Amino acid sequence: MDKAMHVLLDKQAIYEVLVRYCRGADRCDETLIRSVYHDDAYDDHGYWRGSGSDFARFVSARLAAANVATTHSISNVLIEVDGDSARSESQVVATLIRKDRPRLADVMGARYLDRLSRRNDEWKIDQRTVVLDWHKVDAWAETEAPIPLDGFTRGARFPTDPVYQLMATKQSG
Repeated sequence: MDKAMHVLLDKQAIYEVLVRYCRGADRCDETLIRSVYHDDAYDDHGYWRGSGSDFARFVSARLAAANVATTHSISNVLIEVDGDSARSESQVVATLIRKDRPRLADVMGARYLDRLSRRNDEWKIDQRTVVLDWHKVDAWAETEAPIPLDGFTRGARFPTDPVYQLMATKQSG
């Protein structure tokens, strides 16, 4: 396989690390969050700084305690690969619905600045810095939804969210 194809496959593997982090945060899945960090990784989330594994424990518990639901969405992902090391910048919009005031949502625009490395043929984060670009609090009134919401499958936290059942099923045929 040529070098360009290897770089493309590396970028896809790194992108999946970034998205797995978002899923882990939104599902409050400590194990999934921990899986994106190397054992000696460092995370700087502004209000929390320390090892990636300690951050996984902290943030999964904090989000479960403070929020009924969260959504972390990344975009404009730029990844630069240099052999077994890489750097990436991802824009993130994080929406956190408060438990204590469920009609309020903290909405943040930030960037994940990551240094990653491939060890034992697996890409993971070595260092993450979260850069906060903006923050606002959204409020909404209790009104009837413009579309019927009763029929939707509802999201949940680890391990009851429907994604865990989906991932546990094997493709047939």
